[in-house]
Amino acid sequence: MQIKSQYEYKGRIYKVTYNDGVSKDVVIGGGVHCYCFYKDKLILVGYSNSDSWTPPGGGIEKGETYEEAAIREIKEESNMKVLWMECIGYQDVEVVNNKNIKERQYRMVCVVEPYGDFESDPDEDISEIKLIDPKDYKKYIKWGEIGDYLITRAMKMKEKYFKP
Repeated sequence: MQIKSQYEYKGRIYKVTYNDGVSKDVVIGGGVHCYCFYKDKLILVGYSNSDSWTPPGGGIEKGETYEEAAIREIKEESNMKVLWMECIGYQDVEVVNNKNIKERQYRMVCVVEPYGDFESDPDEDISEIKLIDPKDYKKYIKWGEIGDYLITRAMKMKEKYFKP
C-alpha cells in the first residue's frame, strides 16, 4: 500500500510518501517510531517541552540499523524491553521549503514489557509515558490517513506474536 500526504508544521510544508514493508534502498540517517504494545495497551510518550504525544521513537544514529535504533529509542523513552518487533513500513519525508531535507522514517510494531518504572529518558525530552487503549489513539495523535492506517495495521500485525 502506498499513501501520499502533505501537511504544514511550523511554517514548513512536508510531503510524505508512505509504503508498506521494508525498503530495498539504503538510506543513511532518518528516524523510527514504534507502535509498542504492553499486554492490550499502546505505549505513548509525552514530550516535556510541549503537550504532544507520539509512539516512542527518534533518530537513527550513525552505524545503526533502523531495528537497533527502535530498540534503543524504546528503552530510552519508555524503559521497555522489546520482546518482538516487525517493520510495518516506511515513509519518505521531504521538506518542500528546504530542497535538501529528505528523510526516511521507519514505522515498527513491537510487543514490549517494562524493565522497571519509567523515570526519564537520557535526553530529558520525554516527561511521561501513557498506556492507553489503542482505540483511543486519535485523542492523542493526529497523523491523518497515514496514522490511521498505521495503527490499524499495527494492531493486526501484533497478533502474530500472540498466536500459538
